[in-house]
Amino acid sequence: MSGFQLKQQSQIPIGIQGKKLLLHLILLVVTVASFFPFYWLIVMATNETSDIFSYPPKLTLGRHLLENAGNVFKNIQFFAAFGNTLFIAVVETTLVLFFCSLAGFTFAKFTFRGRNILFIVLLVTMMIPSQLSAVPSFVLMARLGWVGSFKALIIPGMVTAFGVFWMRQYAESSVPGELVDAGRIDGCGHLRLYWHVALPIMRPALAFLGIFSFIHAWNDYMWPLIILNDPAKYTLQVALAQLDNVYGADYGMLMAGTLMATVPLIVIFLLGSRHFIANIATGALKE
Repeated sequence: MSGFQLKQQSQIPIGIQGKKLLLHLILLVVTVASFFPFYWLIVMATNETSDIFSYPPKLTLGRHLLENAGNVFKNIQFFAAFGNTLFIAVVETTLVLFFCSLAGFTFAKFTFRGRNILFIVLLVTMMIPSQLSAVPSFVLMARLGWVGSFKALIIPGMVTAFGVFWMRQYAESSVPGELVDAGRIDGCGHLRLYWHVALPIMRPALAFLGIFSFIHAWNDYMWPLIILNDPAKYTLQVALAQLDNVYGADYGMLMAGTLMATVPLIVIFLLGSRHFIANIATGALKE
């Protein structure tokens, strides 16, 4: 009997180790599968078009990255488009963070007439595809005289329904009502409550919204294509689309341009992700 118990006890750690090993193998496979498209982008950016379409596929890095990048610089105004996109993305993201967090905090912690109706209208706008508003938006920009200017790209996107919804939900659950009441007793107005009380607490939500808004502004293609008519003001996505022509495409060059356009997004994600990841970990420990 004692020998059976010892045998049973010795099998328990082995079973646990097997489950852990299986879990790590699954995570490894998922990680490799998630990283492979980016690796394939690098492979294509470093090879010629003939190597990309070779069979069996060439999965090793080539030696043509500098050549492909040089072709990108020759065919489009890459650095001008990069600067235009960076300016638009930074300004738009900054405005989104300010206005959406202010509106979300107001919806969450202040009571005013028509609050619920306005919030429902906000949710309804999230269900409308952006393509449906392209024509009315262009007519409005034309009447304002903003066609061809960066104002037509920045101002319509400085407040988003998702951003207000996201910040409202976060402020509702994370900003204590007692803390807001204490600030009111101390004589804080609306803006002081927002700036000194709510904003430090909502930092993880701001980090996520900042990353989300920056990526959206950086990758936006349809609206800049519609509204911009000067090649010197093209954003990066519009400029990269000019590399593809009807007579044939140099896919090595296209992928090199795409790779260079992707690097800033990776940097932004690495800089901002630690804030909301740390907050998720802290919340899990509290639970």
